[in-house]
Amino acid sequence: MLELRPTCEHCNTALPPASLQARICSFECTFCATCVDTVLGNVCPNCGGGFAPRPIRPALDRRNGNTLGNHPASTQVRHRPVDTATHAAFAASLQGVPPEQR
Repeated sequence: MLELRPTCEHCNTALPPASLQARICSFECTFCATCVDTVLGNVCPNCGGGFAPRPIRPALDRRNGNTLGNHPASTQVRHRPVDTATHAAFAASLQGVPPEQR
């Protein structure tokens, strides 16, 4: 089950469970859309993968209790600002490699 992490790992912007700005990689590294687009260049600094919009967990119980109320979002903040110079070199090494081939 997704953790639904509460903030962007880089800029620490709040990303509540219903945020349309949350982006995750396949390891659930969580960043805001602005950081993914302007700082990270769609390259996860932790694994090198790409990002996708984080799904929204249903607020209402429409089936089998699968709701935010029964499966709450994480409250653990993982604020680990990215060293932009190091990341730029890392992202450059992956330039031209589509996320699905990384």
